[in-house]
Amino acid sequence: MDLRLVERCQRGHADAFRELVDRYQTRIFNMAYRMLHDREEAEDITQEAFLNVFRAIDSFKGDRFSPWIYKIASNLCLDRLRRRRLPTVSLDAPVNADMDVAREIADSTSLPEEEALSEALGVDIQRAIDSLPERYRVVTVLRHIEDLSYEEIAEVLGIPLGTVKTRLFRAREMLRARLSDSL
Repeated sequence: MDLRLVERCQRGHADAFRELVDRYQTRIFNMAYRMLHDREEAEDITQEAFLNVFRAIDSFKGDRFSPWIYKIASNLCLDRLRRRRLPTVSLDAPVNADMDVAREIADSTSLPEEEALSEALGVDIQRAIDSLPERYRVVTVLRHIEDLSYEEIAEVLGIPLGTVKTRLFRAREMLRARLSDSL
């Protein structure tokens, strides 16, 4: 079904692209939200992913569309996470001894939708997943929340199948250890 839509997109049918967006938008947003923990960034990533798909649809030669779009979206998420870690410092900003440097701290309050999501998934489980190092959290989200196969995860992340299995095993061990106290 997806391949027929992709072929129609490649022939210039806008309605086929709209159908692909309708089919995958929620899934891509959910994956981005779980990776980034920020609604606005997840919306931006979702939009950017579909823009990239639109631009590159003619170059799609694969047999499965789903791993391709997940790879695009997860790469965008990983890029965004990397940028978060690298603080931007202006080289033009004046520096003096009296300058008070304040760090911005993210607001820990959450939106009602976020609270409902946390409750639905189980607060303890969500916290445990959130506390995983990025490389383990990503494979956990893709496998257990987005329900991708090991092979699809390997394809999306561009890592060997054995690495996916190892990371999932280690992630489960970390989750088991973190959740053993709360269960």
